[in-house]
Amino acid sequence: MADTLSALRSLMASHSPPLDALVVPSEDYHQSEYVSARDKRREFVSGFTGSAGLALVTKKEALLWTDGRYFLQAAQELSDQWKLMRIGEDPAVDIWMADNLPKDASIGVDPWCISIDTAQRWERAFAAKQQKLVQTTKNLVDEVWINRPPAEVNAVMVHPLEFAGRSVADKLKFLREKLVVEKARGIIFTVLDEVAWLYNIRGSDVAYCPVVHAFAIVTSNSAFFYVDKQKVSAEVKTHLEVNGIEIRDYTAVSSDVALLAVDELDAVSTVRGTSTELTEEASKTLSETGVRVNGSSQADGCNDLIWADPGSCCYALYSKLNSDKVHLQQSPVALAKALKNQVELEGLRKAHIRDGAAVVQYLVWLDEKMKDNYGASGYFVEGHEVNKEKHLIFPSVVSSCCITSLEFLNLMLCRKSLKLTEVTASDKLEGFRASKENFRGLSFPTISSVGPNAAIIHYCPQAETCAELDPDKIYLFDSGAQYLDGTTDITRTVHFGKPSTHEKACYTAVLKGHIALGNATFPNGTNGHALDILARVPLWKDGLDYRHGTGHGIGSYLNVHEGPHLISFRPQARNVPLQASMTVTDEPGYYEDGKFGIRLENVLIVKEADTKFNFGDKGYLSFEHITWAPYQKKLIDPSLLAPAEIDWLDSYHSKCRDMLAPYLSEAEKEWLKKATEPISV
Repeated sequence: MADTLSALRSLMASHSPPLDALVVPSEDYHQSEYVSARDKRREFVSGFTGSAGLALVTKKEALLWTDGRYFLQAAQELSDQWKLMRIGEDPAVDIWMADNLPKDASIGVDPWCISIDTAQRWERAFAAKQQKLVQTTKNLVDEVWINRPPAEVNAVMVHPLEFAGRSVADKLKFLREKLVVEKARGIIFTVLDEVAWLYNIRGSDVAYCPVVHAFAIVTSNSAFFYVDKQKVSAEVKTHLEVNGIEIRDYTAVSSDVALLAVDELDAVSTVRGTSTELTEEASKTLSETGVRVNGSSQADGCNDLIWADPGSCCYALYSKLNSDKVHLQQSPVALAKALKNQVELEGLRKAHIRDGAAVVQYLVWLDEKMKDNYGASGYFVEGHEVNKEKHLIFPSVVSSCCITSLEFLNLMLCRKSLKLTEVTASDKLEGFRASKENFRGLSFPTISSVGPNAAIIHYCPQAETCAELDPDKIYLFDSGAQYLDGTTDITRTVHFGKPSTHEKACYTAVLKGHIALGNATFPNGTNGHALDILARVPLWKDGLDYRHGTGHGIGSYLNVHEGPHLISFRPQARNVPLQASMTVTDEPGYYEDGKFGIRLENVLIVKEADTKFNFGDKGYLSFEHITWAPYQKKLIDPSLLAPAEIDWLDSYHSKCRDMLAPYLSEAEKEWLKKATEPISV
């Protein structure tokens, strides 16, 4: 790490102009949350492996900013050469740079790895001290990363209409109507899941995310797909060309944006699909604004804007446009993708049922193993602390106290085979999922965490260092899968021994918040910032809280974290109201550093609510739970639940039995029946 920082500082000093600081974001050229191995530049520089963070290297210091999900993890992973900056507690990175770097300082950044919004915000912060943001022509981290992983060549796949539910032609028609309304003649897409959704394609360029490293540009007349052509099969080529989409080299996007800026891009297109028929309203607007269609224009200068999402389009591409002719607004695909069609919704429901069956099969297996291997009381019974060492060394009754050295060796080997770790357990869960129809992999690295590790919110166990399961400690697993018909994400927290009164009280408080949010009814126009408090109030009553958001959208065989909406205390949760047919998670938690962590998570679909009244004629919304797996009754203190909460739990558990039974064996059904018996007060 010291050598890396030294090499970077040497490049900073020799740069023209010399750099006083270098910013190393987490993001790739597409502003992705999760990136491929070769794009983990911030991880390479700092050693911090979390998905969110930003590194800053100055002439004498190295600092890393990250959010509350990763405070514990970052503190453990950063060397003493790095200073941890806690977002929300320490000054923001732009404020810190403006206040701590010298006047006229040059701050370097790869413009491909920073959004328009972020770059412009930093430039405003730097202006008072004449500091400047310098766009490096090469990524300096790449220059010192000797063993950087090579780019993988993974096939692009067509996402069939039977799962997508909406044709590419229909999506392009919708998009071009949006261009008309916004008086734009073209739009740039850099976000990977937006490109995948728009063109009904999928890939495997980023672990756990079925996306392709690609850009897209759509104009009133043409559509372009920028990708490594080695990844494109004849089937995919036909799929794209039939829809009027031209395939161009990934690196050509830079020069093509320059052509787009001067309205010469359409001229290079060699592919023409079926012409888009606009709605009557859009056609009228088109006529009034003079948008060019099929090479003609009714008016000049009225449709000369280029649409770029300031939150996701990289600064490198924006810099090739005339800033006076850029329409800076959120991508219309972001919301369209979040509003699931009926095919996607039904696919998500089915995927979550199969996924719930896998989770129950895992719990049945884990319950048996914890009892057999560790002498635990198990999922249902509150037992006393067990002698784990004794039980593991002697997994079966030894009739004689005299054993040979060979027999002892065999017993020790038996112990090793019986040992359950966070990784071996999560591998078993993946196996249960892999047996299900349409399975295509996990949707993120499984968070399999016991005891103190469960307090690390985004803990990622490693085979060499992970903990062994312990029947006397809480076990939290947050996991999900990618199925052709939907993406899943579920968290359950369990205990196989005797939970303490405090652990029960904390679990029940989390459960109460989980129920309160999941059962909410609210008027149209309500955003996730307003709803976030519902999940926290039961915790706040006891002076407890958690440092992460409460809910995120989820994709349809796409990214497990999907915007633009979210349920969170963060200000950006005010930007987009929840709407019917959106998906969102419900996942409050509580974490005690060095002791335990609790989180419960279901995926919800926003739906129209049937209310007795309709004040203000607004219309009201509520949630449909589509995740099916029991909550552990042993961790619940029924005396802390209201009658309505108990009724909801009993009803939910009854539905779990009905939904999952077709996918379970007789023994598994019996276990689930016991796990979902009515709550007794």
